[in-house]
Amino acid sequence: METLYDWLTIMVFAGLITLFLQRSSMDEPPDTIWQYMPPSIFCAIANYVGNEGYGWLSIAILVVVAVYVHFVLKPFQKS
Repeated sequence: METLYDWLTIMVFAGLITLFLQRSSMDEPPDTIWQYMPPSIFCAIANYVGNEGYGWLSIAILVVVAVYVHFVLKPFQKS
């Protein structure tokens, strides 16, 4: 945990984990575990490219992750 990208991607990943655990405890979860794979993989990619010196690309990937989470996983959807 040395760079800003390490911290940002860990925070986003922790949010994904929290959302998954909260949803998996429901009787009928609105999503599947496979829907969490793309944003998780892209968090790792964003961390890697950020650590390699491509900060703008890392931020762009994290924005794509946020858009995916908002439109596919819908964290603010009322139950």
